[in-house]
Amino acid sequence: MWNPFFLDEDYVKKRVVVAMSGGVDSSVTAALLKEQGYEVIGLTMHHWDTCAKETADEECHSNTAVANAQKIAETLQIPFYSVNFETDFRRQIINRFCSDYLSGRTPNPCAVCNKKIKFGLLLEKALELGADFLATGHYVSLAEADGQLFIRKGADKNKDQSYFLFALNQQQLSHCLFPLGELNKSQVRQHAARLGLQVSEKSESQDLCFIPDGDYVSFLEHEQGFSALCGDIVHVSGKVLGQHQGTYRYTIGQRKGLGVGWKEPLYVIAIDASKQQVIVGEKEHLSCTEMTVEQCCWNIPEPVEAFTTTCRIRYRHTEVPVTVEPLDHARVKVIFATPQDGVTPGQAAVFYSDDLVTGGGWIQ
Repeated sequence: MWNPFFLDEDYVKKRVVVAMSGGVDSSVTAALLKEQGYEVIGLTMHHWDTCAKETADEECHSNTAVANAQKIAETLQIPFYSVNFETDFRRQIINRFCSDYLSGRTPNPCAVCNKKIKFGLLLEKALELGADFLATGHYVSLAEADGQLFIRKGADKNKDQSYFLFALNQQQLSHCLFPLGELNKSQVRQHAARLGLQVSEKSESQDLCFIPDGDYVSFLEHEQGFSALCGDIVHVSGKVLGQHQGTYRYTIGQRKGLGVGWKEPLYVIAIDASKQQVIVGEKEHLSCTEMTVEQCCWNIPEPVEAFTTTCRIRYRHTEVPVTVEPLDHARVKVIFATPQDGVTPGQAAVFYSDDLVTGGGWIQ
């Protein structure tokens, strides 16, 4: 299988732009590529200013990322640039993030950002700089089969990020490099230490880049004034059990923090934003036998008849066997071989053939 990270005569001295965040993964990516003989340029996105929040009392996350990335670039003695995508990021990522919550969905902004911003706008900038490739610190690799490029799961199954890259098309993939795909996190840190990078022991964030403190509720209330969206918590039987302070505070499968009493443990079963209702029920009500997936994109020929494959319905979900039935307008019906819990509108459904991403879309 093809992987352009491993250099041959055709790739020596190719120019590569590395998307640098100041963290260990992107820093090691840049260092390894330089070590392999690529002409490396560092490029950092200034896409969201957390200091704009009225409640911000720490050093600006975005400015710090740029400064850290620039410091690493100086250490590696590579050219470095930063680009400002704040307007585009707000329009394409933040607005959709807020709209999804307002509509009762649970968004997945990272997958959208990878398609629209990182491998969209940032790739365009890389090509403007004369680069042949854009490299990132994602834990995935590339594979080629039947003349098509595919995202392949990272060797480190705990860090695999293939789920978030399902929407990349062939043109985007043809300009991608993923040097960390065959490494695990401890190996990446070892490379950082070997290369003298001061980020070798730097902790990594588990939160969204534009909500570094993880408090998405406060973010939504500050951005959109969502605090007025109160309503009923309703049992699947129709009985009103209590009140909530905003449907955006809940997600499918949630158990804790419901604030209502019942004879059995309750879970969020559905969110009806039009009625401002949070519907709850016992665990058996979470099970789902099928779902509809929209805005599908494929790295295989677009299916015209039903076929069997495997599907992941959220990032930390293990793929399960499914039957996919094509509908219309880039939609498919997905039928689970075994009922699944926590099927959540707004999340991505990603299809796999063994370790290769074959397509995906958004759960309706």
